[in-house]
Amino acid sequence: MKTVIQILLLIAAVVISFFIYKSIQRPIEFKKAKDERYEVVVERLKDIREAELAYKDVYKKFTGSWDTLIDFIVNDSVINVRKIGELTDSMVEAGISERKAIRMGLITRDSIKISALEAVFGKGYDAESLKYVPVPGEPTEFHLGATVIITGSGIGVPVFEAKAHNNVILRGLDEQLVINLNAQRRMNEKYPGLRVGSLTETVNNAGNWE
Repeated sequence: MKTVIQILLLIAAVVISFFIYKSIQRPIEFKKAKDERYEVVVERLKDIREAELAYKDVYKKFTGSWDTLIDFIVNDSVINVRKIGELTDSMVEAGISERKAIRMGLITRDSIKISALEAVFGKGYDAESLKYVPVPGEPTEFHLGATVIITGSGIGVPVFEAKAHNNVILRGLDEQLVINLNAQRRMNEKYPGLRVGSLTETVNNAGNWE
């Protein structure tokens, strides 16, 4: 009987140790997976920002349409200014600035049109992937919007926003820890997910991870 009790106590100790280990590892594993997903989503949001900025350079506004933005990247072009010549040491010694060298014709600038895709991302980039949150599961689009904010001085400032909720970014992970994370973000009056830009304030197109 004593031996049986000792075996049962040993089994109980092993089971308890296992659950203690799992309770410790649970938030560690969640954070590791969260950080990995956040990293790739942030990179995609940075690409969206680059595409939107290129679009604004051409059309003087942002777009809240994925079809419009992707069509621009795939089929449109941007102006690329190429400098021919450079400021030499002898020019500097002679007191010639780059601006003066341009006026003198020693340095010239040539504006050419190049593919928006090539200019922003380089050939071979899959522009269609821009709109999708890069996480496992059913393909889900980022929420994309654009508007104009009127400042206190009456100036209209074009803005855009692209975002994905934690419920999408972290789907398939520990559900309770996702709920806890969202609650903590809301308690601190922060968006429970990742976002670049804003439709309600001028943030200079910054991401909420920056």
